[in-house]
Formats: sequence, structure tokens, C-alpha cells
Amino acid sequence: MAKLKTAYVCSSCGNQSAKWLGKCPQCGEWNTFNEEVTGNSQQSHIPGIASVAPTLLHEIAPLDKERIVLKDSELNRVLGDGLVPGSVILFTGEPGIGKSTLMLQIALQFPGKKVLYVSGEESPQQIKSRADRLKKANENIYILPETNVEAIIEHIQKTDPDLLIIDSIQTLQSSKLDSAPGTISQIRECANDITLVAKRKSIPTFLIGHITKDGQIAGPKVLEHMVDVVLAFEGDRNHIYRIIRSSKNRFGPSNEMGIYQMEENGLKVVENPSSILLSHNEENLSGIAISASMEGIRPLLIETQALVSTAAYGTPQRSATGFDTKRLNMLLAVLEKRCGFKIQLKDVFLNITGGIKPEDTGIDLSIVAAILSSGIDIAIPSTYCFAGEIGLSGEIRAVRSVAARIKEAEKMGFTTIFLSKYNDEDSLKGKKIKIVRLAKAQDLVTHLFR
Repeated sequence: MAKLKTAYVCSSCGNQSAKWLGKCPQCGEWNTFNEEVTGNSQQSHIPGIASVAPTLLHEIAPLDKERIVLKDSELNRVLGDGLVPGSVILFTGEPGIGKSTLMLQIALQFPGKKVLYVSGEESPQQIKSRADRLKKANENIYILPETNVEAIIEHIQKTDPDLLIIDSIQTLQSSKLDSAPGTISQIRECANDITLVAKRKSIPTFLIGHITKDGQIAGPKVLEHMVDVVLAFEGDRNHIYRIIRSSKNRFGPSNEMGIYQMEENGLKVVENPSSILLSHNEENLSGIAISASMEGIRPLLIETQALVSTAAYGTPQRSATGFDTKRLNMLLAVLEKRCGFKIQLKDVFLNITGGIKPEDTGIDLSIVAAILSSGIDIAIPSTYCFAGEIGLSGEIRAVRSVAARIKEAEKMGFTTIFLSKYNDEDSLKGKKIKIVRLAKAQDLVTHLFR
């Protein structure tokens, strides 16, 4: 019998060590090293997959296969206009957020194509029940309740599907390793085997993955490097809106975003997200400002709400929903230092409506406007919107894709947009909307409240 190889593996980051360590030198976590069987001395081989020889670059034929266009317009755009044959996509999200529902919905909307849905968490009856609830049908979906990766590969060879879905990668187990499913070594080995098969047979593959309590992908960090696309499915389970965001994409733009609405019969694509992210109040209320932001290549109008009040218990509170609290503190410091806005003894609460967590720094200007509006209790006109990044010296910096932001604001009926003075003038010509160009944060106070 071959001698087994063991190693101590960090359950947090996947770092390996020949001996047990109290603190992981890579991620700094304590008591995370566990002994795992990493393999044996014999070389493993995947059945049905032959080894290949190196090829000269100029002899390689270009990729001439067209992308597979899905019926889901949001996922199409996030992926970069469709699925690339042979691409491996890691699809992650919190438990109960709707990952399996969306993947089954994609499979059901794949008419004329053969789909192999591998389920390691649900029975075929449970999947059938969900499919009936979605009220869609595809006669070419094969459900495989299997967790052994070698058996799955054999079924892939026999079925030869046009689309492969693995739900989930944490439930798979390779017989080459003796460790339990979900361990670092098992996830890495199974993902490597599935990726190899998908590349050799040009099968687009979705790997559904779990995330940890702090929002990170469960498993080794190398898992993100092994796949072509990393998608995160976000949202509050208490709200109806879900967001799919790409953090890595070898075949299209990264940081792209799509929005869905959860309904009884599945996830519905939101065609005009700006309209659902804005509150339609008949009365002007203080502390509300609209930001013309960019998420990937999509312009979005997002409502920011702020509440500034006197601290009741001496120590001021700083709370932000959907926004980085550290960046909020930086913006408050700029208001204190550069604009003379006394906020040291004030509570500040910030909320980005709709459950959106924007990554665009161009939202800074609207946040500052909302804070100033709430602080002096003067409403900002509902036809105003803002787009600008604020620096530490109080300057308002130019933002990217300003023409797309202006076009979205015009489409939604806004009459005035506040931008940085340093934006390219050519992109501002010929616009119907009134453009107010600002150089410093103090200029915003002058234009809005004096």
C-alpha cells in the first residue's frame, strides 16, 4: 500500500505546513491548522483524460467558438455578452440567498441544450419541486445526486453536456484523498479535476460555492485563481432585490453588476434599476441626495440618505448601511476641516437605499450633500443629482464615464447635475441637463445652501 502524505493546512487561507503551528504566518489566524491527508506517492490519473504535448504558439488555432447567449440579460452582461465555451465560473453567496434557484432557472432557460446538474446538497425530488415552482421546462436537464468527483467525471464523459452545474463544490470528495468533504485539500483537488475536464471538453461550468461568516469564499484562496470568472450573489434575504457582481472575469469587464427581483416563481430581471432605487416622495425631505454612480459599465442613480443629530450619550455614533464606515469617517473629517461644519459631537447615520453596496467613489459628493442637508435641515431639490470623488484636501476629483452618468440622469428626468470642475469639457458638450462644475467641497455648500 502506498504511503499517505499528510500536512497541516490552515482552514482560513489554505496555507500548508509540515508541522502544526499555533498562528498561521500567512493570514495571522490562531488555532486554524488541521492535519489532512494531501495525497499519496502514486501519480493519480483522471479516467478518460489523456495527457497533451506542448504546442507552438503560432500553430494554435484561435478560439472560433461563439459565446453562448443566455436568456438572462443581466447574467449575460455580467459575464461579458454570454458564456464562453470551456469557461469555469465560481458562483458564491450566502445561504438562502437564491444561488441554487438562479442556477436552476438558467438551466431551465437553456432550450435545445443538454444540461447536467450535479447536486450534492439536495435530492432530485427537491430540485423537481423547485423546478415546478419556477414554471419553466427543459426536457434535456439531467439531475445527478453525486458527490464523488471521479463518478461525476464518468457521467460527464457519457452525457457530454452543453452546460455543467456543480451544487456545490464544497460537497464533492475525491477518492484520491482520505480527508472529509469541504476540507481545503478536497476543495482544491475536486475543483482542479472539474476544471480540467471542462477545459478539455469545452463545457461551460458553474461551480456554486459557499462563503464564510465574514463574506469570504470558503476554501483556499487559490480556488479563485483556478477559475475564469468569480461571481458574488448579494442581497438581504429580508428584501426582494438581489445583486450579482463580478470580481474577476477573464472574458469581460470586472466589477460589473446585475440586479434581480425575488418573486414567487423565481428571480426576475430588473430592466431599469435606477427607477427602483429612487424613492418617489411628493414632499422634499432633508438628508436625501441622489448619486449618479457607475457599477462596472452600467450607470445607476442611487439614493443616499443621511441623518445628523446631537449625540445623546456624549460619544457620537457613526453608522453606515451599504457604505464603508472608514470612508464615511474620512468624509466627515473633510467637512470638519475644510468646510467648517462642526460635527464632532453629532451622531451621523448613513443609508444607501435598495440594499446596494456601491464601490464607485463618485458617490462621495452625494453623501456629503446629504449630510450637509440633514445637518442644517434644508432639503435638496429632488431634480438635483451628484457625481464626484472627494479628496483629503477637500477637492472634488473627476469621475470616469461622466457622459454615461449624465445620460442616465437626463433619462430619469433630472434637471441639474453637480460634477467636478476637472472633468473633460468635451464629454459635457451638447447636454440638455444643467451642469454645475465644482472645484472644492466648500463650493457645494455655496451652491446648495447660500
